[in-house]
Amino acid sequence: MKYCFFFLVLLVAPNLYGQSSSSIQTKTNEFLNTLESKQRQQISIAFTDSARINWTNLPLGLAPRNGLAFGELSDKSKIAFHRILSEILSSQGYLKTFAIMQVDDILHELFEIKYQEGAINENSIKMIRGLNWDYGNYFIAISGNPQTDLVWGLKFEGHHISLNLTVSGDNFSMTPLFLGSDPALVENTQYAGLRPLSKEEDYGFWLVNTLNDEQKAKATLAMEVPGDIITSPGRPQWLEEYQGIKGSEMSEAQQQILHYLIEEYIANLEYEKSEEYLQKLHSAGMDQIYFAWIGSYEPMKPHYYIIHSPDFLIEYDNVGFLDNANHIHTIWREKGNDFGEDILKKHRMAHHH
Repeated sequence: MKYCFFFLVLLVAPNLYGQSSSSIQTKTNEFLNTLESKQRQQISIAFTDSARINWTNLPLGLAPRNGLAFGELSDKSKIAFHRILSEILSSQGYLKTFAIMQVDDILHELFEIKYQEGAINENSIKMIRGLNWDYGNYFIAISGNPQTDLVWGLKFEGHHISLNLTVSGDNFSMTPLFLGSDPALVENTQYAGLRPLSKEEDYGFWLVNTLNDEQKAKATLAMEVPGDIITSPGRPQWLEEYQGIKGSEMSEAQQQILHYLIEEYIANLEYEKSEEYLQKLHSAGMDQIYFAWIGSYEPMKPHYYIIHSPDFLIEYDNVGFLDNANHIHTIWREKGNDFGEDILKKHRMAHHH
């Protein structure tokens, strides 16, 4: 009953609380107006530039980026850019994003400590420093001109973040959305205990460990834990084969946990886009959603899961060095709409003549 009431509110007043493509456009233009002319040139790419649809989660030292570094922004520009992110992300998605950026500085500090302790040698620390892990080494690229164009995009990307916004008139897309964390659990320094992607891990273990032996056998794939998400850059960006256990083969309580897990990814987006996806999920039901698991059923050991439906794909991978899995990669994808593919197709059809 509460869902019906909530959806009725959305239908009656969909923009009551502010999020829309026009509000995102306004915040983006306000940000652009804080930049110097040289920075405006750096941040701007053509909408047709392949950099718009190429993505990677590698650190800057392994994968140079187009655009303008976050660390090069003035305080005024940083404040304006934060307003863009808080417009397109929920509070949890916004805070995860900046926790992940902070973890890059922590990771750098952890290796410097190991070097000081003699645990790694001079050559290793030089190589590690060359990876350029740093809170400021996340790049903003704006494709097209949000001040004049109906179609434009924004990419915010660096180590363990790839956020891809595509706007087409009144519609916008936010996929693919990649978030990762290394370490997944900070084990020392003043930040010990920090876990930017805690519920993605906890709810996954909660779900798989509520399955009975027969269900668990069906859900678990007999293969090595992937070294990365299967739809990582350079690999197919969608999977057609469904594997694992279907939602219809779970109890009502297990389906509820699966819903919590899916919602953890969807709820990284601001309420209007999040509710759009949740309505699709509720309309389709849980029956055709597949959940598959690879690896250990215990934390800190390599494990992986995938949640796959006709409409969306979620991947989670946690691997690390030796037997200590403490390095998470995740991705959220909407089928047929990576980098706004679907909404751009509709735009072309509407403006064909």
